[in-house]
Amino acid sequence: MSMPSLATESTRRAALRWLRELRVAGVPRVRVLFANHPCYADLTPAQYAEGFSWLRRMGMVTAAGRPVVEVNDGELWDDVAVGAVPRVLWSQAAEDAKRVVGAAGEQALLRLLRQGGVPHVRHVAAESDAYGYDIEAARSVSERAHIEVKATTDPTRLVVHLTRHEYEVMAADADWCLAAVLVGSDGSAASVATVDRGWLHSAVPTDQGRGGRWESARLTVPASALTPGLATEAGALLPEGLLPSAPVWAFQSSPLASA
Repeated sequence: MSMPSLATESTRRAALRWLRELRVAGVPRVRVLFANHPCYADLTPAQYAEGFSWLRRMGMVTAAGRPVVEVNDGELWDDVAVGAVPRVLWSQAAEDAKRVVGAAGEQALLRLLRQGGVPHVRHVAAESDAYGYDIEAARSVSERAHIEVKATTDPTRLVVHLTRHEYEVMAADADWCLAAVLVGSDGSAASVATVDRGWLHSAVPTDQGRGGRWESARLTVPASALTPGLATEAGALLPEGLLPSAPVWAFQSSPLASA
């Protein structure tokens, strides 16, 4: 089994810049940036090429040039003094664990909806990702919700990953809502909160031109954008007392919003 190739300081510096810029642009555009912008003139095109090749050898970018790692922000932006390989926060095990938590959050909310006697509950995410949300729930035609579930096991902060498709469905669908579920050690919902749609609109990136567009956004949700429980445009699908609302993520303990 061969050992991972070692990288020179210039290769590491170039690699970090690739990881930064590939967050928002494709490989050809980033290559042009490195070749023409004076801020990047301290490295040669050959050094940038080697930095990208090293990322590929290390498995930090896909064949299409998309990053599959996150690096510490301080290491990422302070690339002048880089002296080591980026601290990789991504791993296949972590990705698999995230999927397990996501599935557990969906199942926990499905159980709560059914326990609450909601007559129509459908797990559409089990059928297709095309819906742009995970659960359909309705008491009547006027009391319904299309629920996108974001699950976590971290009670201290809420970080969600919103896809472009989910955002566009939200923009077109008045019944869409985002439910954050804190998954307990037993797989149950230890807490549920609703993320404000207006805040989501304001928090997503803005496309800078026709040559590129964002496809996924990582958002840290502030307490001011959270309402305890499941607050939909149609009101409360469930009795307030049924939904757990422990004061995790530092959200405000205001009463559940109603239409």
